[in-house]
Amino acid sequence: MSQPADGVDDSQVVDPRWKTLYIIAGVAALLAVVFFRRNCGTELITFSGFGIFDVPEVHPVTASDWFMFLQDDNTVVGTLVALAVLDAVDLINYLLVGLIFLALYGALHRANKGAMAIATAFALVGIAVHSVSNQAFTMLSLSDQYAAAATDAQRAMFLAAGEARLAVHNPGTPYQGTGITVSLFLVLLAGLIISIIMLRSSVFSKATAYVGILANGLALTHFVVLAFVSSPYVIAIPTAVSAPFRVTWYVLIALGLFRLAKGTPNQGADSTVG
Repeated sequence: MSQPADGVDDSQVVDPRWKTLYIIAGVAALLAVVFFRRNCGTELITFSGFGIFDVPEVHPVTASDWFMFLQDDNTVVGTLVALAVLDAVDLINYLLVGLIFLALYGALHRANKGAMAIATAFALVGIAVHSVSNQAFTMLSLSDQYAAAATDAQRAMFLAAGEARLAVHNPGTPYQGTGITVSLFLVLLAGLIISIIMLRSSVFSKATAYVGILANGLALTHFVVLAFVSSPYVIAIPTAVSAPFRVTWYVLIALGLFRLAKGTPNQGADSTVG
């Protein structure tokens, strides 16, 4: 990347129009750590052990199992827990991630505008696909209608509708559906591309770039494992290994975006960019 005559790296020059988004996205990155689905799942299992609410040791798989789980504890807390198990938290997480990617485009597009445009497009398409594929609230609605059904024919109809929705997205199986799988692949690929671009820019620290490469690169091996392995425990390994790096990446991104919003140069960056 070239530098202007005054010796200041042009990637460090913050357009004031982006500053508000940097702050919002920085907060979103920290919230994404909280709403990161695997963290939520761990917490739910922990609290379940204290008897605060019940989380099934084995995920429901069929529509009847999901309906039974959704109706088992018909309280606000019980419903929220059931929705979390149905991956409703992912809807929040992906929305936060969308804000992060938009801010990263603003911060890094001068480093490689074409690649950043492609990566951001991948991310936004992936987020949109996930939004229409996630069936958490649809399953909750069908569950309520199933419970209120007066005849066996009506219950059979709602069960069939539930099975059709689970064919789109079923958190109880390793193969959660084409839409969910494609959306995750696109978002991870976008993250990997952006992390590589970070290495060629002085906007973010090299640590942020390397952690991002690890987080997204390791998570992408999930699709290789998914193609050749049937054991759900083995399939879960790449995601579990990459999770700490992803959480760290979000925190580093948040710190970088807050710094950009203040207009503070990245002290850890190289003085020149290739």
